[in-house]
Amino acid sequence: MNPVWAIVAIILGITLYKQFDFQTFRFENTALGIIYLITFIASVYFLIKGRKQSAE
Repeated sequence: MNPVWAIVAIILGITLYKQFDFQTFRFENTALGIIYLITFIASVYFLIKGRKQSAE
């Protein structure tokens, strides 16, 4: 497991949670929220991919 991707995923997850308005179901800054979301998904993908490769 690569700790760099884990740290990135944790930081982005917290940031996404803080940026999201649960009353209106929208991000405070839509463009920035989309960029955060794409980067969060990519970091989780690389975490899972790295874990599968290390298991083999």
